[in-house]
Amino acid sequence: MKFIDVHCHINERDYGSVENLISKIKAAGVEKIISVGFDLPSSEYCRRLAEQYAAVYFTAGFHPTELKKYNNGDLDVIEKLLSHPKCVALGEIGLDYHYPDTDKVLQREVFLKQLEIAARLEIPVQIHSRDSAEDMLEILREYAPALTGGVMLHCYSHSTEIAAELEKLGCYFSFGGTSTYSGSKKARRTIAALPLDRIMTETDSPYLPPKSKYGSFPNTPESIPEILANVAEIKGINLEEAAQHIWATAHKLFAKL
Repeated sequence: MKFIDVHCHINERDYGSVENLISKIKAAGVEKIISVGFDLPSSEYCRRLAEQYAAVYFTAGFHPTELKKYNNGDLDVIEKLLSHPKCVALGEIGLDYHYPDTDKVLQREVFLKQLEIAARLEIPVQIHSRDSAEDMLEILREYAPALTGGVMLHCYSHSTEIAAELEKLGCYFSFGGTSTYSGSKKARRTIAALPLDRIMTETDSPYLPPKSKYGSFPNTPESIPEILANVAEIKGINLEEAAQHIWATAHKLFAKL
């Protein structure tokens, strides 16, 4: 049985030895992970990890809450990283209105610039969307037809109704540890409502541990089997069938895997 983590953040600061972590991940049956960039330094670091470890792939992009570090010319470097044979997507990018000092104008500007790059290069995008459902839906209604590489909403947290609208646009959705909690009703309802071939698994490590690891840090991609088992239970299928579907879906969207 093959497991995949389509969105995590791997580094020495939170985990210590990355080599030991990769060994533990593989022992848990997680054969591939996508280590996600959120600014220029992290994107370049993820590239180095992917070059060092066969199981690691990566993304490059500028996260909406990291824009205080954003400089003109950064997206030119990000674009060059996208051509790397193990760079599977542009991300994580998007909108995040959670914090009171949010610069919505700048977030939108940088998000749209990155969507235009993805459309031109025909590469998938991994999208972060928090407290921004209406604006995200509006933007993707406009841009999704041009994003022929595909779109994934990571750690999806909006309503089932918004998910239905995004699914009509061809979007994919990944779910992490928070979806294993009984109180995560929106996520659980959305998993139940979506077609299985639109669903993937992630950890967003080192954050968002699943139910069995509540309160622990760091979370790791070793949590994927628990997250996948939760998806299988909600969909009423066995673990192996769920694993096969999610493995196939990830490889369909992220062609470089």
